[in-house]
Amino acid sequence: MTPLDEETIAYAHRMFDLARFGHTPELIANVTAGLPANLTNDRGDTLLILAAYHDHPDTVDALLTNGADPNRVNDRGQTALSAAVFRQNPVTVMTLLAAGADPDGGTPSALATADYFRLPEMAALLR
Repeated sequence: MTPLDEETIAYAHRMFDLARFGHTPELIANVTAGLPANLTNDRGDTLLILAAYHDHPDTVDALLTNGADPNRVNDRGQTALSAAVFRQNPVTVMTLLAAGADPDGGTPSALATADYFRLPEMAALLR
């Protein structure tokens, strides 16, 4: 495999930052232009996982609309849904569930996360 050049690495970092900070139009413009919707960083975090964790429901919705897989797991087995549950983001949780996110997927699953952190509101959304 050919190593990535510095410009490509900087571009990828910028795309992950767009997801983290909820800069939806610019991120989706790049996805529309060919950026993989399921791009992962060195920890396996997808653009969707980062947007979900940082509570950007519009970005989550746009990524899902543009092909992001709601059930992808990172290197620690976490999903976007478990991230949204952990951060107690009900709109993001509902958006992910509507897109087919599995409450039992990942390790720990979103349900296990809600139970472990005693988040009854999140558990109720998942059930």
